[in-house]
Amino acid sequence: MTETLPETLLGRNTTTAPLYKVLLHNDDRNSMDHVVRALMKVFRYDEPEAVRIMLEAHQTGLALCAVEPFEQAEFHRDQLVALSLTATIEQE
Repeated sequence: MTETLPETLLGRNTTTAPLYKVLLHNDDRNSMDHVVRALMKVFRYDEPEAVRIMLEAHQTGLALCAVEPFEQAEFHRDQLVALSLTATIEQE
């Protein structure tokens, strides 16, 4: 006996929502401690990871904080901006 899928499942294409990068920009207004605390608060990173991201932004001008769905990326960007940091999002 041959098993068949219901016709509604045949030919169905599944797509995933695009992901977005949350990018932290370096600035000279905020202390390194403030940036680390902000990253720990917004993304719940442990201190070593927050320090790593802060140093990357400080040394290169830009650091990747997270890759996530648009709404989450937008929310995290807005949280960073509310903490006086410069952050942007861009599609991956």
